[in-house]
Amino acid sequence: MEEKLVQERTAKEPGYGSVAKFLHWLIVALLIAQFAVAWTMPDINPRTPPNTLVDLHFSIGVTILFIALLRLLWRWRYPVPLMSDNVPVWQDWTARVTHGLLYLLLFLLPILGWVDAGFRALPINIYEMVTIPPIIGASRALAGTTGDIHALVSYVLLGIVGLHVLAALYHHLWLRDRVFLRMLPGGR
Repeated sequence: MEEKLVQERTAKEPGYGSVAKFLHWLIVALLIAQFAVAWTMPDINPRTPPNTLVDLHFSIGVTILFIALLRLLWRWRYPVPLMSDNVPVWQDWTARVTHGLLYLLLFLLPILGWVDAGFRALPINIYEMVTIPPIIGASRALAGTTGDIHALVSYVLLGIVGLHVLAALYHHLWLRDRVFLRMLPGGR
């Protein structure tokens, strides 16, 4: 009986559209690529040669910033409730805070990287097609600090992503509701 009520309730819950799902999974793929590049690229210093993994790291970072902006604009235009009406308040609040932090960090990290590149006087060549200007002037004194903050915030992002994944698995495997399935391709 309880399972039937859950199915009826979740059948009425709106799902994410194909554009929202595509943007979500594109950001996931870009983040995986970004962390793989970040962990294998050389240290960034004044002698870092151009056309290295550092340029790819910058390019992916700018792409993530752009896609995150598109995703946020899409979400504002086509909102979807994070949870059903029947979840505890703490779960709804936690979901909202987690999603807000994810968006904040998806914007903050590329901007910190852009600032750090400016402090280091490094050009940001986007996929070797266009160079974007620095948003701040060179400063040897601040370059290391912003790089360290950028690295620290990236680990905070990993932690929040980990919580997001655990929550999705909790909903799917423990609660057996449709929260996780709503974001899968073909799921509603």
